[in-house]
Amino acid sequence: MRRGITMVLGLLLIAGLSSGSGEMAAQGKVKALVGGTLIDGFGGRPIRNSVVVIDGERITAVGAQGAVQIPAGDDMISTEGMRVLPGLWDMHVHLMLSGHSDYAHWDKTYPSQLGPVIMPAGAKQLLLAGVTSARDLGAPLEASIDVRNRINKGQLQGATMYMSGPFIQHEPYPGTELFRWGVNGVDEARARVRKLADAGVDVIKLIDQDQMTIDEVKAVVDEAHRRNLPVVAHSHRPDEIRRGLIAGVDNFEHTGLAAAPEYPEDIIKAIRERAANMAAGPLFWTPTIEGLFNYEYIRDNPEHIDDTAWHEGLPKTIVDDIKQSLTHPERLDYFRATPSRRPTLARKFNQLREAGVTLLIGTDSGIPMKFHSGSTWRELDAWVNLLGVDAMTTIRAATYWPAVAMRKEREVGTISPGKYADLIAVRGDVLRYINLLQRVDIVVKRGTRYK
Repeated sequence: MRRGITMVLGLLLIAGLSSGSGEMAAQGKVKALVGGTLIDGFGGRPIRNSVVVIDGERITAVGAQGAVQIPAGDDMISTEGMRVLPGLWDMHVHLMLSGHSDYAHWDKTYPSQLGPVIMPAGAKQLLLAGVTSARDLGAPLEASIDVRNRINKGQLQGATMYMSGPFIQHEPYPGTELFRWGVNGVDEARARVRKLADAGVDVIKLIDQDQMTIDEVKAVVDEAHRRNLPVVAHSHRPDEIRRGLIAGVDNFEHTGLAAAPEYPEDIIKAIRERAANMAAGPLFWTPTIEGLFNYEYIRDNPEHIDDTAWHEGLPKTIVDDIKQSLTHPERLDYFRATPSRRPTLARKFNQLREAGVTLLIGTDSGIPMKFHSGSTWRELDAWVNLLGVDAMTTIRAATYWPAVAMRKEREVGTISPGKYADLIAVRGDVLRYINLLQRVDIVVKRGTRYK
C-alpha cells in the first residue's frame, strides 16, 4: 500500500516541479506534505515518512504515515527524499537596501521607489529563499507599514514582515532623516515611540544609544514596553550594550566592539545576570556574523554577484546600478575594518553563548554585497561550519526562537497543529549538510505553495 502511495505522490511531485527549480507563481493551496523527514522545530528526533496535513492557512495534523490520515484529493506535495522544516526567519534585514555599495547614492536616488518596488522585491526574494518570516530593522515608516500590510493581505508575494520603521537615535546622519529619527530629551523620546506604535510597527530599534542620555534610553524602552513592543538595540560599542542592559533592551544586534579581542568582563557579567533572570524572559542577541566571516572569501570569489536570483522584482536600471557599484569588491569602504575584526568573532560569539543569551539568526541582509536571495543560508552555514554550532540548534535559532522573540510562537516557528502552514523542504539531509539550504526546493507560506 505504501509503495502505491509513494508512486502516486512521486508523479505529483514531478508534475509540480516540471517547470524547473526557479521561481514559481503562487500555485494554490496545499492539503498535505507527505513522505519527507520532518524537523518540526522543537529540537527532538526527526519524524521519518512524515505527513503534515493543512486546512486553509493552518496545520491540522502532524505525524508519521500510518498514524495520520492523508486527505483525499490532488492538493498534496510529495516530500520523499527531503527534509521538511519550518519556514526560516531572518531577524535582521533591510528591505530598503539591495546590496548597493554606496549608501549616500542609494538614499538620494531611490526614496520614491522604496515602497513601490525595492522593498517588495526584497520581501519576495526572501520568500523564494525559504524565509517565510523576517524582521526589518530600519526603513521609512509609511513604506514599511504599507509593504507589510500588502503582503498580509495577499496583494504582494513575500515573507511575512515585522517592521521597526525608522531607527531611533540621538541625531540622524545627514541625508537619512527619512528613516532615522533623532531625540532630544525624555519627552521627545517617548513621543517618537508613541508615533511609531500608533502607526503599527512591530518592534522599536535603537542605535547609537551611547550618544543619548541614559534617561532618554530608558524612556524609549519604557514607552515601547508600555505599548507591548520589544526593543532591539545596536551593540557595536561597549556603552551601547551597557546602557541597553540598564534600560531593559530585549534583543541586541551585531557582534561589535570593532577589533577588540573580546567583550569586557563587566559587560559579560551584566549579560550573564540578565540572562539568568528567568522572570524577564530570554535575553536575545542577533550576531549577524556571516558577512564579517566571509567578506574576504566573497571579495576574492564574487561569483554570487552574477547570480540573477537577487534581480527578482528589480528593474534593470537598478540591477545595473547595483552591479556597477560592486565592480571592485576589494575597494569597498564599508568593509575596510573587517579583516581586523574577523579574528575576534569566534571568541565573542562563544562569550555570548557561554553567558546564556539566546542567539538568533539574522544577517543585515541588504548591506553591500549581501542580497536577500542568499544571505540567510550563509548565516546558518557560518554558525555550523565556522563556529561549530550543531545544526539542530542553528535551525531552531532560525525558526522556533525568532517566533518566541517576536511573541508569535503560537502562530509560527514550529510545525505543529494550529499554527500557520509555513514550511520549506530541501532535498538531502540539512542536519548533516546545512548549506543545502541555499537551494530550497519547496516553499509553503500560510498553506499556499510559492516554490
